[in-house]
Amino acid sequence: MKNLLQYALLCMFCLSIHAAFAQSKNNAAIAVKLNHIGVYVTDLAVSTAFYENILSLEQIPEPFHDGRHTWFTIGAAGHLHLIQGEKKVYARDRNDHLCFSVQSIEAFIVNLDKNKIEYTNWPGTAKEPTVRPDGVKQIYFTDPDGHLIEINNDTSVK
Repeated sequence: MKNLLQYALLCMFCLSIHAAFAQSKNNAAIAVKLNHIGVYVTDLAVSTAFYENILSLEQIPEPFHDGRHTWFTIGAAGHLHLIQGEKKVYARDRNDHLCFSVQSIEAFIVNLDKNKIEYTNWPGTAKEPTVRPDGVKQIYFTDPDGHLIEINNDTSVK
């Protein structure tokens, strides 16, 4: 009887391990990962130049070849797609923003100043970074269509 009980417990243990493994395999199959961000713009050439020259993003081939798209790599996060067609610039809430991290926010600010791009901290004070409680510095500015962009020096992001 003792052997039968041990065998039953071993079977139950094996079944629970099998169920847990099957569940983790199913979760991996449906886990999501960022592929791209699409940004609707009014003037593709102007926006493409902005994202290349101000953010130093690297263009990658885009499959449409229709003159309405520019694709950039944004590293492990995926791609940024600029899409021509926005009819007007809308007022946007500050909470609706793209964020990129850099090694040196001070070096990035030099590029903004050189290109006469105005930037603020979160409350809106010009030319002054916000310093979060964890020490990360942030600045905010807009692209040609008014999309808010945050730049920070959060080096913990890989």
